[in-house]
Parts: sequence; structure tokens; C-alpha cells
Amino acid sequence: MSLDPENTLVMETTKGRVVIKLRPDLAPNHVERIKLLAREGFYDGIVFHRVIDGFMAQVGCPHGTGTGGSSYPDLAQEFNAEPHVRGVCSMARAQNPNSANSQFFIVFDDARFLDKQYTVWGQVVEGMENIDRIKRGEPVRDPDSIVSLKVQADA
Repeated sequence: MSLDPENTLVMETTKGRVVIKLRPDLAPNHVERIKLLAREGFYDGIVFHRVIDGFMAQVGCPHGTGTGGSSYPDLAQEFNAEPHVRGVCSMARAQNPNSANSQFFIVFDDARFLDKQYTVWGQVVEGMENIDRIKRGEPVRDPDSIVSLKVQADA
């Protein structure tokens, strides 16, 4: 499989390497935000603060609690028909559909009840076994983290 380096993320986690194919065709503004934050080093060192077995691993809060985001304004939703299945990357948000900012989650198993209510922006194409190994919890005690998240074109 040939990946476009400008639309590929390389995420080093405390459990190993994960490669994510970005989907600007589904959510161009969300993809741009993720790339901007990755290029600024925003995600480096951020913990997986909410990890539910059989559901998903959530990351991207600078406080490690699920209560914060970046200094940029929240994004307008870009809901799409892409199904929430294993390996899908989607934006977390508050009750307001236009409240996604920096937090996202990676789906462990089918979570189709989220379809068209959360913005899918990517897909894990390598290293999903490392996501499977992330420590579970709500909140997670002594959580795993993103060591670095880079756009492959910059790596």
C-alpha cells in the first residue's frame, strides 16, 4: 500500500509505533488541525486518558483529564458516512457537535452507534496491535502516552 507522506501520521507511543492514514477527503478541516498540532509538537507526551476495553482509546487533552484542548478555536463538525470500525480515528467532542478541538479516539472494535455523530478523519494502517496494548481505565492510572506524533513528510 502506497501512502501519501503529507497525509500519513507516524505516532510513537509508549507501546510502539502506529501509522495513521489521514482522510482529507472525509474531513479536510479536522485533518488540517491534526497536522497543524502534530507539527507544533502538541501531542508529544500527551496521555491516553480514557481507554475503554472493546470500545476506544482517547487522547489529545493537554491536561490528561479530557477537559482541555488546544489554543485554537473548536472545529465545525464534518460528520461523514465512514463507519466507526476497528482502527478508525475520530474526533472526540462535548455535547455540542461543533466542539471538537484536539482530542481524538481510536476505535478497538465496531462502534457503529457513533456513525454520523462524530468526525472520522483517519485510519490506523499499521501498529493497531500497539493500540490494543494501551492501558485501560477511566481515568487511566499511570497511563500510556504519545511519545511523538509527526506528519510522515516531516519525519
